[in-house]
Amino acid sequence: MDTKEIKSKFPIFKNKVNGKQLVYLDSANSSQKPKTVIDRISKFYSKEFSNVGRSVHSLAVTATNRFEETRDLMQKYVNAKSREEIIFTKNATEAINLVASSYGEKFIKSGDEILITELEHHANYVPWHFIREKKGATIKFAECNERGEVDIDEIKKLISNKTKIIAVTHISNVTGAIMPIKKIVDLASQKKIPVLVDGCQGAPHIKLDMQELGCDFYTISCHKMYGPTGVGILYAKKKWLDILPPYQGGGGMIEEVKKDNITFPGSPTRFEAGTLQTAEVVGFSESIKFIEDVGIKNIMKHEKEILEYGLEKIKKNNSVKIIGEPKNRGSIISFSIKGIHPHDIATILDEDGVAIRAGHHCCQILHDKMGLVASARASLGIYNSKEDIDILSNAIKKCKKIFNN
Repeated sequence: MDTKEIKSKFPIFKNKVNGKQLVYLDSANSSQKPKTVIDRISKFYSKEFSNVGRSVHSLAVTATNRFEETRDLMQKYVNAKSREEIIFTKNATEAINLVASSYGEKFIKSGDEILITELEHHANYVPWHFIREKKGATIKFAECNERGEVDIDEIKKLISNKTKIIAVTHISNVTGAIMPIKKIVDLASQKKIPVLVDGCQGAPHIKLDMQELGCDFYTISCHKMYGPTGVGILYAKKKWLDILPPYQGGGGMIEEVKKDNITFPGSPTRFEAGTLQTAEVVGFSESIKFIEDVGIKNIMKHEKEILEYGLEKIKKNNSVKIIGEPKNRGSIISFSIKGIHPHDIATILDEDGVAIRAGHHCCQILHDKMGLVASARASLGIYNSKEDIDILSNAIKKCKKIFNN
């Protein structure tokens, strides 16, 4: 893959950071945006803007059509059975909250169990904690092993007759461990337990096929897919959307409102209350097209090559410890350097134009399990190259030198 050609499509790489060429290794946090996405949002506001699904004038019809075209693109991208299974939210966090609230309200009662893992982002734990507090349910955590992954047998032994839902990440945002989603779904289906997958780290990097995965719910963060902020996706099987209560109430999600009764339409309308993030959804259509133009298989091949090169390069640095060694790893390298706080690492690397994340990455339970307060994390995107890894490696050496490490 010609990364120079790819980078030329992203305006931000024309800029320098602290006088240095930007090396962006924080895509697990949020990816950069190609010019086509930026231009599409600008064009929409300049020539096509109106609220969607409300008025019948020409601009409103055009805006609504553009908005719904993104839903159609997303349906095809994830291979959902119907467009009604694609719900727009403001982010993946809201998508998980939607399921936790609606499903939890209807199906979870005192004494029931919710099964998650120690790898989960706070967004796939806190909403279930709210249900635990409200309903008197129990949350069970499938433990990760020393490699930073969760074995399928660990999940199997925790499934019981009280398990009402299994909620797991697709790819750990700390260790990069790729979860065996199909195997988990197969186990759950034996007891008719629905499975929610937090796909924030999966969607930008792995080919998605909801028919193959078989999960009941899959959540996506569009700003990690080279798209705008303020947009999330919930894929949900229609059988659930037909019976789950609305998550929020207001304009747009009603069928008929009377003083003594309110009725609601079907999916997706009943789950999309109020004025939606119209321009961002329209802009996201270009993100999908961008990924499809490059080809997800090409992206996977490229990122695997850069990941393997990066792991090999960083491991050669004495006193640098890679966090986790999963057998199947996504495009994430979390690490620590003995005697240097991760925030100091990130600050010093930034002086060389290298952008990484430092902290617990909204995954405090996993860091506690590993005996870490925080870690440094380099995460890859379509625009990263071996040269970026070389610059990262040299910046790490500089960091160690400053601390006489």
